Amino acid sequence: MIKLAIADDHKLFREGLINLLSEAKDIEVVAQASNGDEAIEVAKQYRPDIFIMDISMPLKNGIEATAVIHVEAPEVKVIAISMHSEKSFIKGMLDAGAQGFLLKSCNYNQVVDAINTVMSGKKYLDGDVTDALINDYVGNAPRADHTKEVLSKRELEILKLYAEGKSSQEIADTLFISVKTVGTHKQNILEKLSLSSTADLVKYALRQGIISL
Repeated sequence: MIKLAIADDHKLFREGLINLLSEAKDIEVVAQASNGDEAIEVAKQYRPDIFIMDISMPLKNGIEATAVIHVEAPEVKVIAISMHSEKSFIKGMLDAGAQGFLLKSCNYNQVVDAINTVMSGKKYLDGDVTDALINDYVGNAPRADHTKEVLSKRELEILKLYAEGKSSQEIADTLFISVKTVGTHKQNILEKLSLSSTADLVKYALRQGIISL
């Protein structure tokens, strides 16, 4: 019997996954957590064979929790599960010690396959995650060293603030410039990086390591 724990801050998703996996005859869910700190305590107390770990959680995110678990309960194998397929999320979890990565768009069979694969000592990446990594490495994402060449120091500063969730007014107040000037810089950044929205700026900054979770 494989002992499983699940960490996700969305109760509906967490309980739905628990109910779904109750159909698997060789898997038993022994504990659950709603944030990174709870996940660490669950890992140390219950010592599950597999821990399905969401990335975006309060207190400690999944990457931080996985890194601690990897040191303090190294026998616990972690499978990341997330809505995000950006390279920064995937690489962050794998570097922290995760053995697998699933997207929340996966189905029941993929979850069970991931659990069994990781339990057998192998790594598991679902198809969409593999595609995301391949697409990144063949050059579909802009490169970090290219950013500093293309953007001015001020533009890089503004890119970072937008990526951190600041509004144009907040950026203007922080840098002691007008909102109009901020808007002009933003438009220049979008054009130079071939992006089209603030959401694209956030994704770009995450991919290039300009900001982190």
